[in-house]
Amino acid sequence: MGFDMSMNPQSQIRSALEQEQFLKILSREEALARFEAALFPRAVPSEKRKLGDALGVALAEDITAPIDVPPFDRSNVDGFAVRSADLAAAGEGTPRRLTLNRETIHCGTAPRMQVAAGTATPIATGGPLPRGADAVVMVEHTQPVGSDAIDVRRAVSPGQFVSYAGSDIARGEALLRAGTIIGSREIGMLAACGIAEVAVARKPRVAVVSTGDELVQPGEMLAPAAIYDTNGAIVAAAIDENGGEAVFLGAIPDDEAKLESAMRRALAESDMLVLSGGTSKGAGDLSHRIIGRLGRPGIIAHGVALKPGKPLCLAVCDGKPVVILPGFPTSAMFTFHDMIVPVLRKLAGLPPRSDAKVNATVPVRIASELGRTEFVMVSLVEGRDGLIAYPSGKGSGAITSFAQADGFLRIDALADQMPAGTETEVTLFTPHVRVPDLVIVGSHCTGLDLVTAQLAHTGLAVRSIAVGSLGGLAAAKRGECDLAPIHLFDDKSETYNSPYLVEGLELVPGWRRMQGIVFRKDDRRFEGLGAKEAVAATLADPACIMVNRNQGAGTRILIDRLLGGARPEGYWNQPRSHNAVAAAVAQHRADWGMTIAPVAHAAGLGFIPFAEEHYDFALVTARKDRPAVQAFLDALGSNEARAALERAGFRPA
Repeated sequence: MGFDMSMNPQSQIRSALEQEQFLKILSREEALARFEAALFPRAVPSEKRKLGDALGVALAEDITAPIDVPPFDRSNVDGFAVRSADLAAAGEGTPRRLTLNRETIHCGTAPRMQVAAGTATPIATGGPLPRGADAVVMVEHTQPVGSDAIDVRRAVSPGQFVSYAGSDIARGEALLRAGTIIGSREIGMLAACGIAEVAVARKPRVAVVSTGDELVQPGEMLAPAAIYDTNGAIVAAAIDENGGEAVFLGAIPDDEAKLESAMRRALAESDMLVLSGGTSKGAGDLSHRIIGRLGRPGIIAHGVALKPGKPLCLAVCDGKPVVILPGFPTSAMFTFHDMIVPVLRKLAGLPPRSDAKVNATVPVRIASELGRTEFVMVSLVEGRDGLIAYPSGKGSGAITSFAQADGFLRIDALADQMPAGTETEVTLFTPHVRVPDLVIVGSHCTGLDLVTAQLAHTGLAVRSIAVGSLGGLAAAKRGECDLAPIHLFDDKSETYNSPYLVEGLELVPGWRRMQGIVFRKDDRRFEGLGAKEAVAATLADPACIMVNRNQGAGTRILIDRLLGGARPEGYWNQPRSHNAVAAAVAQHRADWGMTIAPVAHAAGLGFIPFAEEHYDFALVTARKDRPAVQAFLDALGSNEARAALERAGFRPA
């Protein structure tokens, strides 16, 4: 079929690429089933390892015990090896006297003398029981009589304080099963049986390749429009965590010949290939086209009804799995853990991962896209009636979405939202969730990190969730946090923060920070102007583009006061942080915005002061006496924190 002649050539090429790449979107379950069907069943390669090198790998075969453990009857206490029949009538009023044999049995000492009737042999814990003895009496239950006899005032039963041969592990017993992950306990069992070497599943060698012209390796200088290669390092680490042996081959630019050469070399030298980037609809994405030339059957699934993770590509080339992860870090890591880890663990001979789950309530509405199962990263905090799951709003490009989340929740493909107040199941990223000692929800400020650093150094877990001042107040009213950082100006009273408090909340003064207009120092349109004059000048210049702040932010309220109802170019560009505003101006995507002085100065930008705002804390009174809250209040008032705030450009209250 030819191109539509009504379309321009560029549109035709783009349309063809899109059709080629996402011909059929599969469900998560179908994509994974197809991938596994193309790879399994298969034998897991094995290798011999010394016991000291076997930690963390899986056994390749069942192991039976070659000896009894313990290998002989031994004493469990320090005391005397005796014949229980000699002491059958012993009691407090009727002690029985036993003559001591002229040997003492220590650990590692083989007995030489038989315990005859009326005699006893001193024995240490772990010592082998001598011939004739069938019990051990504790030294505490005896009384010495000279140097060659003891009185025993307590009867003993046969087998008392004796561990018999094979009572721990019996010869021929199944000791460990194939697939068991070898930990310290398993190593102890193997060592007890004298096993010095075991057959284990050989770790699959997994080649890791990042793709993209924009990638720079950590430690190198960033060029304009370049970014550091996050995925290479984190994917390699995740492979090692899940039974593989990662081999990072670096970042390959968007050059088809170079990329194909790297992929062929990786498949020749490794058991599996994982790439990140090169799976979406951009004309520069080449990986999926190369796969068709690397071996059969080729692509198994390209496009999965997942969010994040739709562009995931799964392939098998001559028996070796090839995975192309999305380029955005959160998408890459979620799809890796959800879709690739099950396959990797099978290749490594490991059992399926066991995910812990908890129930939690969602405090805000979460919008979703119909037709795609959506997985939302969440942070857990303790609320009045149980766990609260706060969604991460940082998007699939944010590495911290995955790193700082406790787990994720699932929104069904047939739903377009998860309403606020929904109780849902959260799958945890770790076996256990540690609810933070201190929860701070509201407006974020770099000064907050300076104060909470003291708490972190003492071992307290602090969770700070940035949702803006108004979002923090709402969370405080619902009892979902300890403190809500706010900086809200009330026009009627012309004061900060106090007018917004309700019953059950009290104000804790924080620090003052200067808000103002930020611009590039070489932009002469702002020279010599005050904040109000500068904004008036920008409104008169249609070519002057602003960058705004998100709704609910205290900074947004200040901006709207300055604009007085105007909506200039860039008004609807609404990032969620001061740093994002500064970056937009510094990178010429905008000409002006509003941020705080420390951020402006750090970015090397010009700054016109407008208002010193009050960055304070709405404290939930009912949680005031909690130890972590008191620790925060102490840190806030400390000389150390005040000095750190001043050095950063803030003025402590």
